[in-house]
Amino acid sequence: MNARLIEQEGFAAMMLRLRAEGISSKELLNAVEQTPRSFFVPPHFDSEAYSPRLLPLECGSFIEGFDFAVRLLHNLNLKTGQRVLEVGTGSGFTAGVMARIAERVLTIERYKTLVTTAQRNLEKAGIRNVVVRQADGSTGLAGEGTFDRILITAAFESLPRVFSEHLVSGGTMIVPIMVSPNQCRVVRLSRTGSRFDREDLFEAPYLPIVPQVASFL
Repeated sequence: MNARLIEQEGFAAMMLRLRAEGISSKELLNAVEQTPRSFFVPPHFDSEAYSPRLLPLECGSFIEGFDFAVRLLHNLNLKTGQRVLEVGTGSGFTAGVMARIAERVLTIERYKTLVTTAQRNLEKAGIRNVVVRQADGSTGLAGEGTFDRILITAAFESLPRVFSEHLVSGGTMIVPIMVSPNQCRVVRLSRTGSRFDREDLFEAPYLPIVPQVASFL
């Protein structure tokens, strides 16, 4: 079976799983379809590109299971023309999908190796409106203004005020929170004026965020 057929079959199976979960946004699913997952997974995992399980990346990182990644984006409720910040670039896949909808995506990553790989993956996918930057994801992003949507893929001990202040009124942030030493939960934070509304969504596989930019990787 050739690689293209494997990808088509994997995508079709994934679509059925997502629809069973109630994820049916045409805009999101079109963005997913236009962003081939095989461009973003390590070559030896091509056959599992659309698998729901975690796949390892360099630097001890991982790419979320496909279903989980799309569920995150579904709950972010991204709209056309918005400005997005992502904390934790990984392979660049979620940034790539968001860029199909958003006007601009800024994604930051502490590992230089992952920054370089994500840039290469995004170029391969023909995506030009993503800026990938090496930065410390624990300290906010001074000088970048505000964002309509923020997606964080490393866990904080509590809601990170440093990032909530980057949200516009009407904005949404998805952030994993450690609710116990061994349990992490995805939280959606919505801002209306100076008020923030919190909604706990589902458990997540994320590890606590590591401060500072990595020196050697």
